[in-house]
Amino acid sequence: MTNAIVTGASRGLGLALARVLVAGGSRVVIDARTEAELAAAAESLGPAARAVPGDLTDPAHRADLLAAATGEGGLDLLVNNAGTLGPSPLPPVAELPLAALRDLYEVNVLAVLALTQAALPALRKAGGVVVNITSDAAVEAYPGWGGYASAKAALERLSAVLAAEEPAVTVWTVDPGDLRTRMHQQAFPGEDISDRPLPEEVAPAFAALLAKRPPSGRYRLADWMPA
Repeated sequence: MTNAIVTGASRGLGLALARVLVAGGSRVVIDARTEAELAAAAESLGPAARAVPGDLTDPAHRADLLAAATGEGGLDLLVNNAGTLGPSPLPPVAELPLAALRDLYEVNVLAVLALTQAALPALRKAGGVVVNITSDAAVEAYPGWGGYASAKAALERLSAVLAAEEPAVTVWTVDPGDLRTRMHQQAFPGEDISDRPLPEEVAPAFAALLAKRPPSGRYRLADWMPA
């Protein structure tokens, strides 16, 4: 049985991925900053899920999260899904507040790296997997996306180097595509994003990725959708 951590799992993609893991027989520790939403998510997932509310930028919360996961017999999978979009509406680079950029890097890069570093001993022992959720904005230039995109690009490079340095651990950067989520709506305030798929619609691709277990690299969920 797989022991997993999924961050940012109170709703959206994180919850959909946690649901896939539980359905496959995994035990999952989930986190988010909003305690009530996280508790509701854990209840919907059933007894295989444990909620640990908190902020990933807080070292004490990261320690609690790892303790909850490894106390169940080790750690096989770390899904770094939690993140922040930054200011909404999305500002051009010329007007991007530096304080907002620092916050983006703190949440989307530094907290992710810190949790991964702390989890590595358990992941090495298990021959486990690190999944860093990324975006096509990391590799394509879209007006307004400079802050978020540069943070995801930094995460992608860290992931690639980590994969080269840690042969016992598989490291994937996973691009889920544009989804109908609260964060994506914040990127397009007032616009209709109902043409985007729901997270639940792409989650089966994550199950296919886990089943196939390809080598470290960058993967698009759209390429792993079951036929």
